[in-house]
Amino acid sequence: MTGQVARHLLISGHVQGVFFRQSTQQQARRLGLSGWVRNLPDGRVEAKVWGDTEAVNALVRWCNRGPANAFVTDVTIAETEPDASSRGFRILV
Repeated sequence: MTGQVARHLLISGHVQGVFFRQSTQQQARRLGLSGWVRNLPDGRVEAKVWGDTEAVNALVRWCNRGPANAFVTDVTIAETEPDASSRGFRILV
């Protein structure tokens, strides 16, 4: 069963300076998802993603690994509401 969901992610570990945001954007676009990703001052990466349930789950699984040079230690996942006014997947700075 598929539907639309939204998730807020906080990704911890060695996740900045390893192209995590750009790689997340590529994966999200490949999966047809909307949302955004950004670095946080404390060294984590934050993302909000919405779209098809299976595609969102696939991106969450990918975020648990990240790109080749990342070392993910934790991904905190929370249900959230999609931003209906925004389409596409952006990198926020």
